[in-house]
Amino acid sequence: MVISSGVFLTRTCCLRLQPPSLALRRSFCVATACSISLEGTTSNKKRKSEKEKVIVISGPTGAGKSRLAMELAKRLNGEIISADSVQVYRGLDVGSAKPSPSNRKEVPHHLIDILHPSEDYSVGRFFDDGRQATKDILNRGRVPIVTGGTGLYLRWFIYGKPAVPKPSPEVIAEAHDMLVDFQTDHDWDAAVEFVVNAGDSRASILPRNDWYRLRRSLEILKSTGSPPSAFRLPYDSFRESLDTPDANDSDDYGSPTDISIQNIETDLDYDFLCFFLSTPRVALYRSIDFRCEDMISSADGVLSEARWLLDLGLLPNTNSATRAIGYKQAMEYLLKCRHRGGASSPAEFHGFLNKFQQASRNFAKRQMTWFRYEPMYHWLNASKPLDTILQCIYDAYASEAETLVVPESIRMSKDMRDSREVSELKSYRPRNRRFVRREDCSSVLEWISSEVSYEERARA
Repeated sequence: MVISSGVFLTRTCCLRLQPPSLALRRSFCVATACSISLEGTTSNKKRKSEKEKVIVISGPTGAGKSRLAMELAKRLNGEIISADSVQVYRGLDVGSAKPSPSNRKEVPHHLIDILHPSEDYSVGRFFDDGRQATKDILNRGRVPIVTGGTGLYLRWFIYGKPAVPKPSPEVIAEAHDMLVDFQTDHDWDAAVEFVVNAGDSRASILPRNDWYRLRRSLEILKSTGSPPSAFRLPYDSFRESLDTPDANDSDDYGSPTDISIQNIETDLDYDFLCFFLSTPRVALYRSIDFRCEDMISSADGVLSEARWLLDLGLLPNTNSATRAIGYKQAMEYLLKCRHRGGASSPAEFHGFLNKFQQASRNFAKRQMTWFRYEPMYHWLNASKPLDTILQCIYDAYASEAETLVVPESIRMSKDMRDSREVSELKSYRPRNRRFVRREDCSSVLEWISSEVSYEERARA
């Protein structure tokens, strides 16, 4: 069963003698609820999917998807697979909003705390790890619930990864040796120029200091003679069949042209039930701002975790963990404080907090833009009662019928059509809850000063 917001989807079920296919047809839904209908190609008789079901729950940061996944897992005898690029790292608990130990004891979680922060993690590795976890969960007779906000991870997980040949150990070592001096000297620009000259022109648009992807590009070039962009993504084949504009052509507040899906065939490995949980943008931004405050208010919060990363010898924006929102800003702030012997003013603290909040809001905006163009997802309003949303997803999974009705009362519009909401968003200003006055951050500044003094005493 496939769900998409505001549309009718029709799937063609095929016999096992042929590769299974998925045919999706989209039209506007004008009723008070969204119906998803699956029909055979030769008759109107409704037929059940032969594929195993996998639930996918995504949404912007701070929308409540982890709580939803947790409650759903308890109802469905499920296990949770994290699709979060930061939760894979040990020690990065608060900034990644990692599930608590008690939650992880009550419901099994996967792909959490599997790496040291000095290691890199890639979308390709997530695909392999996530698909293996899915198979293991299904083999145990339980329900896989994939949850997280890393859009590229989920796209590859659903549609598949490109067929790029795996490089030999010799090629991996050679690529490492070619770039190691550049990385040691922190000469990113020269390293990018080297890879561009080797044959990958798109290396110039990689995020700065993303050494893992730069090395990966060189490995692919050495192994195949072609850049990574030469290998087709399965998603691209699906997307090219859609009559839709490029995501970059829409404005910040407008709506993309409604997607028209006609006679599209693809071979998805599972029966994915995909949901995107969100709230009205202004309420979401306010929640994110408060959440950032909470993350830095305690002695064992993001600042403490960022200090640990610095103590490991890591620098901000130098690998996957230190590029993560919250940790990058906190590490940069603490480095400035250390260079001044632990001194920091309330204005400097609030400057750090504002950068953290702004980066988090921008990330949520990018997430919503990304998933707006993902036709597999049905958007749900997180401000509605949790029990109602849970029941909707439970029914979608458990129903033997081929037609599912999703109440409009819990549907979330992908676009902001309300002029009042657009106006409120344009005039949005952060409003703190904890750190309002200058003296409200005094305990944090004292902690920073004491930590620097302790380090200086330890070095002496």
